Amino acid sequence: MLGQVYGYIRVSSTDQNEDRQRIALQKKEIPEKNIFIDKQSGNDFERPQYKDMIEHMRSGDLLYILSIDRLGRNYEEIQMQWRILTKEIGIDICVIDMPLLDTRNGKDLMGTFIADLVLQILSFVAQSERENIRKRQAEGIEAAKSRGVRFGRPSMNFTEDFPNIVKGWENKQFPLSEALRMSGMSESTFFRRLKAYRSEESLV
Repeated sequence: MLGQVYGYIRVSSTDQNEDRQRIALQKKEIPEKNIFIDKQSGNDFERPQYKDMIEHMRSGDLLYILSIDRLGRNYEEIQMQWRILTKEIGIDICVIDMPLLDTRNGKDLMGTFIADLVLQILSFVAQSERENIRKRQAEGIEAAKSRGVRFGRPSMNFTEDFPNIVKGWENKQFPLSEALRMSGMSESTFFRRLKAYRSEESLV
């Protein structure tokens, strides 16, 4: 009896390759109900759909992924997930963009050795690429800072009139609508600035 065929997609909140992964899986004619997708932020690696998929899998099933780094964030994690899937659960894995990583081929000792060697190399490369990207991002930020570029939310700069406008409004010398007109702010901006102004006052 042939096993079930599954597909797994993982994207981060900033990743734009979900469509590319989905198209690659659809070409394998995987049933839609067997395609599992996790979307995560950069710091979140809880993968509920991946865990749910593993619960469904049985020995003899087949999993398609587009690239090896869909299995984990680093070298150790990719190796561990590969071992769990192929050794403990007993499924086959096909990495679409790396045909050598297809456990259906080369079930003999040499085939297994080649697949394991390619896996180690690719998972190491995947981790190195992520570390290099983070390094380039950090270097880019430092270079921008050295040019005077400021990051984060801008600090509140209050005009000389703002304290007087606030005081007049609080003393009921004029209504809120007049305070908004005098300050040139919307109501939400006025109260946000007012909160920041009071916070700065408390530090003086």
